[in-house]
Amino acid sequence: MSDTAWLTVLGIGEEGLDSLTPVARTLLDQATVLVGGERHLSMLTSSGLDSSGVDNREKIVWGTPFSSMVEKILARRGEKICILASGDPMCFGVGATFAKRLPQDEMHIVPGISSYSLACARLGWAMMDVDLFTLHGRPLSLMHSHIQPGARLLMLSENAKTPGEVADLLTDRGFGDSKITVLEHMGGTKERIVEGVAYCWSHPSGADLNTIAVECIPTHRADVLSTVPGLPDDAFVHDGQLTKRVIRSSTLAALMPLPGQMLWDLGAGSGSISIEWMRAARGAKAIAVERQQDRVSMIAANAQALGTPYLSIKEQTIPEALDELTKEGERPDAIFVGGGATTDNLFDRCWAALKPGGRFVANVVTLEGEIKLSEWHKKVGGELSRISVSHASPIGPYHGWRPAMPVTQYVVTKRYDG
Repeated sequence: MSDTAWLTVLGIGEEGLDSLTPVARTLLDQATVLVGGERHLSMLTSSGLDSSGVDNREKIVWGTPFSSMVEKILARRGEKICILASGDPMCFGVGATFAKRLPQDEMHIVPGISSYSLACARLGWAMMDVDLFTLHGRPLSLMHSHIQPGARLLMLSENAKTPGEVADLLTDRGFGDSKITVLEHMGGTKERIVEGVAYCWSHPSGADLNTIAVECIPTHRADVLSTVPGLPDDAFVHDGQLTKRVIRSSTLAALMPLPGQMLWDLGAGSGSISIEWMRAARGAKAIAVERQQDRVSMIAANAQALGTPYLSIKEQTIPEALDELTKEGERPDAIFVGGGATTDNLFDRCWAALKPGGRFVANVVTLEGEIKLSEWHKKVGGELSRISVSHASPIGPYHGWRPAMPVTQYVVTKRYDG
């Protein structure tokens, strides 16, 4: 164990101190400050007692907001602090939060058995075949990007009401036949398993501490949406300012969504590019910039409906947004210009902000926009393409092809020496 470690994070199960290994018990006994929920701290009756049978160590009940508690603990850096958490603290838990803020040699993390592991054991599910996520402290709308025919989902609940809310959402999406299993207090004497079907879920609220398992089964009216870019145009609320499906697929392929990467979507319209970017790769982030208030509202509605509630939306002009974004410090891995290509000095500012290895993509439909793309192409190279799409439309009793306005697309990757 590291001599410089001051913060210990212990995963603890329903059986309390009996779930801790000898090493974990030693770390717990060495701590001078104990942090946890009331349930966790109540388990400490046999730990750290002095000769009079009293545990005089400082105890801090984990409160809200979460971020404030994290800062309070970091402000006491160097003290021997032990945080008690449920299950595996590195699985959507507090351990993962502190691991982003502290060097590894300042922490001891001892995981317990996660709720996901216990649930898979109860259900006979192979964990690698399951989508794992949490609704604890997060929007229910996160579910939307996971709901697929045949998918198996495991979710940590916010509270006892969450299973009913999950059932309602599944039913609204046309997945009312989905099987729901709620697992409460797994590994303890209060363990309970409740099963049902989404469309007729009628079970009363149970324990706040629960995990929800879902087998997604569509009905005939299911709203099936793939995470592969190219959602139907009618999946988005829009006023016509929308990168249409075929062009959007080409654009996302050029932007190349990768896990954890950041996109700046400039002139976002309905937000379709940002939203599909986030749906396509685990942990992908995006900032949508749109100056018109009504379109900003559409972007927010689309983000909620399509499972990307953490999409950042800025109601600003592109120059205003670039001023702010370049000061904030996080450089983008990709930039898409869907509107405003003729903005003065736009490409130079984007190119300077873009990370080496990053992708820049712009779509235009006007002659003036094409002139700008040609100028950018002369500066740094890349690819210029014109994409034309025609759709079959009625002509009297027959059908014929009606061409949509062609789109000129510019794609370039920033070299590491660029």
